[in-house]
Amino acid sequence: MRRRVFLFAVVAAALWCAAPSYAAEPIIKEFPVPKGSQPHDVAPARDGGVWYTAQASGALGWLDPITGKTKHIPLGNNSAPHGVIVGPDGAPWITDGGQNAIVRVDPKTEKVDVFPLPQGTPYTNLNTATFDNNGVLWYTGQSGYYGRVDPKTGKVEVFEAPRGRGPYGICTAPDGSVYYASLAGSHIARIDTKTGQATVIEPPTSHQGARRVWADSRGRIWVSEYNAGKLALYDPKGNGWREWKLPGNNPQTYAAYVDDKDIVWLSDFGANAIVRFDPKTEKFTVFALPSRGASVRQILGRPGEVWLPESGVDKLAVIRE
Repeated sequence: MRRRVFLFAVVAAALWCAAPSYAAEPIIKEFPVPKGSQPHDVAPARDGGVWYTAQASGALGWLDPITGKTKHIPLGNNSAPHGVIVGPDGAPWITDGGQNAIVRVDPKTEKVDVFPLPQGTPYTNLNTATFDNNGVLWYTGQSGYYGRVDPKTGKVEVFEAPRGRGPYGICTAPDGSVYYASLAGSHIARIDTKTGQATVIEPPTSHQGARRVWADSRGRIWVSEYNAGKLALYDPKGNGWREWKLPGNNPQTYAAYVDDKDIVWLSDFGANAIVRFDPKTEKFTVFALPSRGASVRQILGRPGEVWLPESGVDKLAVIRE
């Protein structure tokens, strides 16, 4: 009898160690934005505020986290902004699918500069952007394109993706390498920033739906696998992969972001939750979102803060550690 009790205790302890931890009271604060904004992406601003793309309003929004006040800057006719990042110049840069253009907004004067894709370029369904270490902006288009903009000259270039439709999330590694994820193509790719050529890198799980990518301080690439409900890690040094299934019955890994402590943050559409992954312990912590149907499609942050656009409920949210 004692042996049975001992074995039960050992098995129970093993299961407890392997299980994810669920935070009962996550420190998540929500901020309402104007109704109908459908905030898609966020980017912490240098002035302490937070930029967000009001996709349904054709505007760039700005939130003051202290007062909760917001303002909207119209981006132009037919605008439907998707992604926003803050460039080396301190300005927000936007991928605008409606205008088929990259847009820059001066944070002081609110002047809007539009960089259309080259004449004759078809609708690219612009998605996300990143700056390489030389100050050049790279962008993705889900219709099967990626490209670059040189802010110094204003020159815009477009390239056809090696496997057509799918380019989605994009990031820059510490060494200046640029990677993008292909949702429809279920792969990631590394861009040669000199030639513009993209090389496909295959994850171990087929049809996994690689959606977003982010690099950690060691240059490793973390990938959200939407269809597979997994988090993947690609290490360029050894050309090796690892994968972890998210907790729950039907995880849908959408956004991926690595903070300044190399902690990985993910959004799980299936659970309406934010998931934190510690690479050292390989454990997940799940934070249920306060609002139902939040639809967090992207994550970005700054030291001590993780920001979330809740596109389904017209709110932004922050997790403070």
